[in-house]
Amino acid sequence: MAKIAHFAGILPAATLAAGLVPTTAAAPQDWQIGAPIVTYWAGPELTDAVARQMAEGGWNLVWCSEKTLDVAQRHGLRALLQDGLLSVATLRDPEKKAQLDALIARVKDHPALYAYFLGDEPNASAFPALGNLVAYLRARDPAHLAYLNLFPTYASNEQLGNQGDVVTAYQAHLRQYVGIVQPALISYDHYHFTSNGDGDQYFLNLGLIRQAALAAGVPFLNIVQACSWTPSMRVPNGDELRWLTYTSLAYGAQGISHYVYCWPGHTGMIANPDGTPTERYHAAKVHNRDFAAIAAQLQPLRSLGAYHLGNIPEGAQALPADFPFTLDPPVPTVAYEPPKPIQGFCLGTFGPAGRAGQPGKPTHVVVVNLDYRQGTTTTLVGPGPLDVFDPTTGEWTRASGRRAELRLPPGGGALVRLRPRR
Repeated sequence: MAKIAHFAGILPAATLAAGLVPTTAAAPQDWQIGAPIVTYWAGPELTDAVARQMAEGGWNLVWCSEKTLDVAQRHGLRALLQDGLLSVATLRDPEKKAQLDALIARVKDHPALYAYFLGDEPNASAFPALGNLVAYLRARDPAHLAYLNLFPTYASNEQLGNQGDVVTAYQAHLRQYVGIVQPALISYDHYHFTSNGDGDQYFLNLGLIRQAALAAGVPFLNIVQACSWTPSMRVPNGDELRWLTYTSLAYGAQGISHYVYCWPGHTGMIANPDGTPTERYHAAKVHNRDFAAIAAQLQPLRSLGAYHLGNIPEGAQALPADFPFTLDPPVPTVAYEPPKPIQGFCLGTFGPAGRAGQPGKPTHVVVVNLDYRQGTTTTLVGPGPLDVFDPTTGEWTRASGRRAELRLPPGGGALVRLRPRR
């Protein structure tokens, strides 16, 4: 995707405001997310060897042309279709529109097809035309996602097509996108790891997207950094990839994508240009399965909150004093000083949606160690007996009553629930 220069403390401070987008959700669609999405951006042409490597690594959505849909199917993968006809310009040309109709007719019943790729990081001025294209595809093939990806918070006003400070402009961008395009999924990218430390808007962006997705009643996908493409950005290591995985889960993501799998002009990456996997592949191979397993457990629930203990970065919320879940020993609040790494914990809380507009009660918690440099041990204390989820086996294990002792690797996390009543 197109890259923009990363910031280094040049954006003004902002707070997370309420009332992000209208509560009117997009029109109901036949498309359903199914298994949580694990994908990538910018990979090699899909051959059987590449598809096998991706499937073994836990990626379940791959980029395809029409001719490689069968390759995806052979390896049990879902396909994100790329084609030059999937463009707003097509609808202005009767001949190309007829070609698009023929393309849809050929692929819509293919077992591997999952989504159509429509574009990356559009300016708000493009939303009306993109909304028409999404509606056009939806009318002809409502079973498959029309996929678009949005800018991060550190995009400029000119790139967004919206004015104001960081939060004001980005909220307007999201509000217009949801209202005009009516996406079935919100996707965005944000790259956190610079050569001079860490960015200061990762959780601000994650929180704004989370609220937009909740208000629209749709899932969201986080495209995270898995390489370097410029001297100002560093290559993440496996622990940093784990941190990106578990923070996305804590905020309720149902999809994660790695930028990039393998593409010219980038270093690090998931695979080398000759196809050999890198250390990021081997790390993501574990993290991908954790993400898919935990996100599947959370999919029937609603994200109720994401709370921080220790550092409270911009856009984040501190854990309320009377919250029914807490950590022992207590974690004092410490001023956050970017570009230093964030310290402390994040508790992402989930539960059934409340009735008649009332907030639901949390039943599940994703506990994240926000220190990606070293592991830690903590104890989650809840209002009743707790169980701990093992994403490797897919099984729940009883904790010691109301206390669940958690050994968290660098940047890692754990899913804990209130034990269901029998």
